[in-house]
Amino acid sequence: MTEPLLTARNLVKRYGRVTALDHADFDLYPGEILAVIGDNGAGKSSLIKALSGAVQPDEGEIRLEGKPVSFASPLEARQSGIETVYQTLALSPALSIADNMFMGRELRKEGIMGRWFGMLDKARMDDFAREKLTELGLMTIQNIGQPVETLSGGQRQGVAVARAAAFGSRVIILDEPTAALGVKESRRVLDLILDVKSRGIPIVLISHNMPHVFEVADRVHIHRLGKRLAVIDPKEHSMSDAVAYMTGAKLPDGVAA
Repeated sequence: MTEPLLTARNLVKRYGRVTALDHADFDLYPGEILAVIGDNGAGKSSLIKALSGAVQPDEGEIRLEGKPVSFASPLEARQSGIETVYQTLALSPALSIADNMFMGRELRKEGIMGRWFGMLDKARMDDFAREKLTELGLMTIQNIGQPVETLSGGQRQGVAVARAAAFGSRVIILDEPTAALGVKESRRVLDLILDVKSRGIPIVLISHNMPHVFEVADRVHIHRLGKRLAVIDPKEHSMSDAVAYMTGAKLPDGVAA
C-alpha cells in the first residue's frame, strides 16, 4: 500500500485540565478525500489545528512525506504546501477576488518599482486568479476585480477553495465547506472538491453532513474522546453506522470496549 503523505502519531493537546487530543493518530494518503467526523467536543478542531500549525501539540509527532515537521504557525504549514479553508473562509469582504486570492503573498512588479517601492503587479495577479477560477469551473464570476462581499455564499466558498487549490501543493484541509450553503451551492462545492481531487491533491474534509461525507469521501476517520476511534470505508458501512460509532452507541469491529 502507498505510504501516507501526512501522518500524526500520539498527538496530545491539553488546555488546562481539559485534554483535547489524547494520543491521537492520523493518516492521509496521496490523492484521497479523507473525511474527519466526530461529535461536538471530540477533538476534531484541535486535530486539524495541530496539522495546520494553528496550535502546537504538547506531545506526539507529525510527519509530512515521511519527514518530521513542527509548524509554529499556519504560515509555516502553508509554506510546506498545507492549505486550510476554515469555516469562516478568512476572506476580506471589501477586497477584490484577486486580492483575496493573493492575500499575504502578493506579487510585486519586477524591477525597481516592485523591489524599492513595493508596487504590486495587479495585472499578473488578476490573470492568475482568472486562470485558477476558470480551471475549477468558477468563472460564472464575471469580474475578477469585484469585491468578495458582492458574491453569494457558494461563490465565496469557491474563491476560498480555489485559493487553496492554487497554492496548496500537497494537502488541502476543508473545515465544514457546505455548512452555511443551500442545496444548489452545496452541490457546486462538492463538485469542486471532486475536481480538486482529480488534480491529485489529497483533501481532508471536516463535516457534519453525512450524505456529503458518504458521497465524496474515500475513507472516513472517526474521532471520539480526543483520539481516532476507527477509519471506515464508506462503501462498506452505512451512515447510521458512522453516527453510532461517533456517538458511542456501538463500536466498530476490532475496537475494544
